[in-house]
Amino acid sequence: MKVFAISDLHLSGLKDKPMDIFGPNWEGHFGKIKNDWLEKVSPEDVVLICGDISWGITLDEGLYDLESLKELPGRKVFIRGNHDYWWNGITKLRRAAPDDTFYFLQNDCVKFDDVVICGSRGWTCPGSADYTERDEKLYKREAERFKLCFAEVDRMRCEGDRLIVMIHYPPMGLRLQPTLFTEMFEQARADKVVFGHLHGEAYFPFRHVKNGIEYVLTSCDKVNFSLQRIL
Repeated sequence: MKVFAISDLHLSGLKDKPMDIFGPNWEGHFGKIKNDWLEKVSPEDVVLICGDISWGITLDEGLYDLESLKELPGRKVFIRGNHDYWWNGITKLRRAAPDDTFYFLQNDCVKFDDVVICGSRGWTCPGSADYTERDEKLYKREAERFKLCFAEVDRMRCEGDRLIVMIHYPPMGLRLQPTLFTEMFEQARADKVVFGHLHGEAYFPFRHVKNGIEYVLTSCDKVNFSLQRIL
């Protein structure tokens, strides 16, 4: 079993949101992702998608875009991004999943073989360019949600299992200073942390290791619309 990741697909099947307004590299971007996916992924593999999946507003609009992933191989694990307004009610979403290869995480986890995967949206962190005092409450609330994630991890994890954490927002500031998120990741003995959210010229290391954890940025335009191997 291999594990891959990509994020910020920004699909717009029922919304008029052409992504090439953000640059010519976005033209036909989902076709690029699908071609790469089909080359790399087998049915027993896992693909992590770290939020900003669809521009849809309603659940039906979001599900329309999810259907475009149904034909792709592998088990697909999702977390919510800041633009996923269609993601409203985890129970309803799980019941409406296109098939049993779709897994939606919300403050909890899933396990495949010896790999435990947990995730939550997160929030902008102190030290980020756009962080203000107004973000403090949401930042702390999202940290509490990760506590719920790791409680589930403790229940499910066995000795020797590897842990991958999914978060939509970068879990640290531009100077890579510690945050509530990174402190919890270290306490939970995470092996990998996968995130997205950043686009364009925004600077953040593509892959880096801090205190024994590898952090991987997977926003699709930052990785040339190709899936990144995580394990």
